[in-house]
Amino acid sequence: MVEVSIFGAAGYAGGEALRLLLDHPDVEVGQAVSRSQAGRYVHVVHPNLRGRTRLRFVSPDELEHSDVLMLALPHGETARRIDELSGLAERLIDLSADFRLSDPAAYERWYGEPHPAPEWLDRFVYGLPEFHREALVGARYASGVGCNATATNLALAPLVRSGAVTRAVVEVKVGSSEGGSRSSGATHHPERSGSMRSFAPTGHRHQAEMLQELGDFELHFSATAVEMVRGVLCTAHVFLDEPMEQKDVWSLYRECYGDEPFVRIVKERQGLYRYPEPKVLAGTNYCDVGFAVDGTTGRVVVMSALDNLVKGAAGSAVQTMNLMLGFDEAAGLGFPGLHPA
Repeated sequence: MVEVSIFGAAGYAGGEALRLLLDHPDVEVGQAVSRSQAGRYVHVVHPNLRGRTRLRFVSPDELEHSDVLMLALPHGETARRIDELSGLAERLIDLSADFRLSDPAAYERWYGEPHPAPEWLDRFVYGLPEFHREALVGARYASGVGCNATATNLALAPLVRSGAVTRAVVEVKVGSSEGGSRSSGATHHPERSGSMRSFAPTGHRHQAEMLQELGDFELHFSATAVEMVRGVLCTAHVFLDEPMEQKDVWSLYRECYGDEPFVRIVKERQGLYRYPEPKVLAGTNYCDVGFAVDGTTGRVVVMSALDNLVKGAAGSAVQTMNLMLGFDEAAGLGFPGLHPA
């Protein structure tokens, strides 16, 4: 058994990592670390874990060495403490944005400040298994992924890699949990309920991950907050250098994702769920991808959906950990979701 501890276990992503690891066949959960909740039972903060664990949160000062340390800390904290944290585990997986970008200049452009530890950037493998599976095997350090970036990257990759894309216009609709567990004016119920709020029409930081992973092409990205708790629905309008038949698009996506354990192509002829739908993915590590071909313009509309807290955060981290340690890649990630939910 491998001992895994979680620093930042009181947050939404940290709580989901804890939920997944408690059911992992090869993992023993070590410590659940939280500065604000130290001493309290984990189930007080994560009531879904009541009766599942008797763990108490411990303070950061009590953090002990473990085989794997998952870090679900606020932006910038991991990078500022990386020399210290790297000595507390054999392997680190950082769910924050601190080590997702390999280029210090890109980090400064998108995050508005120099990286606190640029010498560490090239030590981290970007933790999206569908793109970096071989590099993750045996790796010591891995980053987390941006949920919006993951939905967009998995939606666009087959077409972009074909070389046929001239530009793409992408919008994601996201649930409130993307904002984290700390409340704000934007998440206050009277302000959030019933609203559809464009909060990042341009300049969203996750776009940096898209350009890094897909290549620098003409990509326009916007994000809209909608009234749901979990989920990302990505709608990408992809313009090609020449029209593509539906069978050719099918071929590209099957070739890319046919053997992937957690990417499903969803394009049904009938029924309510003909295209990807975040609602049926809550709690799962799946990303569903579908498409429609506009025969009049040659445009391909690609849709993807995922749970931002699982495939967009903790689930990808567990999948990444499995690869790093040589476990079954799908271990601990078999939950199929609920319907109706």
